Amino acid sequence: MAWEEAKLVAKHEWDEGLYTLTLDRALDFKPGQFVNLGIIIEGKRIKRAYSIGSAPGAPLEFFIVEVDDGALTPRVLNKSIGDTVLVNPRPAGFFTLDYVADARDLWLVSSGTGLAPYISMMRTAEPWQRFERIIVLHGVRYAAQLGYADELRRHAAERPGQLVYIPVVSREPEAPGVVHGRVTSALTDGSLEKLAGRLPDPALDHAMLCGNPAMLDDMQALLEERGMVINRRKKPGQITVERYW
Repeated sequence: MAWEEAKLVAKHEWDEGLYTLTLDRALDFKPGQFVNLGIIIEGKRIKRAYSIGSAPGAPLEFFIVEVDDGALTPRVLNKSIGDTVLVNPRPAGFFTLDYVADARDLWLVSSGTGLAPYISMMRTAEPWQRFERIIVLHGVRYAAQLGYADELRRHAAERPGQLVYIPVVSREPEAPGVVHGRVTSALTDGSLEKLAGRLPDPALDHAMLCGNPAMLDDMQALLEERGMVINRRKKPGQITVERYW
């Protein structure tokens, strides 16, 4: 499928180097999937995959952090409103609810921009219809990096008791309204159990993990200690993991 041009129509800066970009292109996809964006540099197309944060059929939205040595990301973030990028209109990826077995509660664990696929999911009806509760655990370094916090709090207010939003900040011990530490420490120090009412249960729950590799490895190990196992298409389990790199 041919690449297509898309125009940048909105650019929201959450914190230094952390943005949400919106393009004037919509796609049909499964929440949790990604697409490739590209730019032509010296006659060559440079591309990179980004998880989609928007709902299917809405203008494409991406939650992106600047990477100093990245070949594409700094150039994409340097774009101004009205500038264009290339979009491969073929979504890909299996980090979707299609591959999550029915469960009582859904735990959505992320660090940094790993929150994006969950935002896409929660902008559709499916998770709200399938799960009694959704627990969103989002870890960042500084409170200003808690992108989409207002939207998540709005979901929680509109669906009392169905959404539990737990923001975790590692480098600001005095930040109000957040848990101090890392998402993994929240599981082990009692913070998560206190705020969510209980810990993940392999008999009742499914956990999705998305973010930096160290968090994914550590959180997966902690959940496996609780009896949860990795989810595979031929051997279903209770932990689904998306690895960016």
